[in-house]
Amino acid sequence: MKRPLSIIVVTAVTLTLGLPPLRVLAQTPDPLIGTWELNVAKSTFNPGPPLKSSTRKFEAVGDGLKFSAQNVNADGTTTTIQWTAYFDGKDYPITGDLNADTLSLTRIDRFNTEGTFKKAGKVTYHVKRVVSQDGKVWTLTAQGTDAQGKPFSHVLVFDKR
Repeated sequence: MKRPLSIIVVTAVTLTLGLPPLRVLAQTPDPLIGTWELNVAKSTFNPGPPLKSSTRKFEAVGDGLKFSAQNVNADGTTTTIQWTAYFDGKDYPITGDLNADTLSLTRIDRFNTEGTFKKAGKVTYHVKRVVSQDGKVWTLTAQGTDAQGKPFSHVLVFDKR
């Protein structure tokens, strides 16, 4: 069966113009990837005291993230937190977090993710991560209970390094 040349040309043009944007979209990196510095002045810690500083790094690992944080606490002590987790709702181990030993991640969209943190199988806190559309600011909202069972509600603002 012969196809009219116009159908072949339209199909070829559609495929040529349509596929590259899809490929670019699929390869667009997660805006959370990179190194972030805590902006203490724009952050709120309830209850306090606030962290003196925090540097957090995200790396892409398949459909997930590898995370490391270097925190300087209010008393000058340091904390290192690390994990690797995927956006599949399963629990993954955490090291260095006094309030949790596992977390699970959910991707809402390119700029928004949520996490649920647990200690000994019990949910201790939830986080929501929002990266600004320009990719320069990341806001982390965390609510739950600390290792002593006391409630907390923090909003941490990070600037991309």
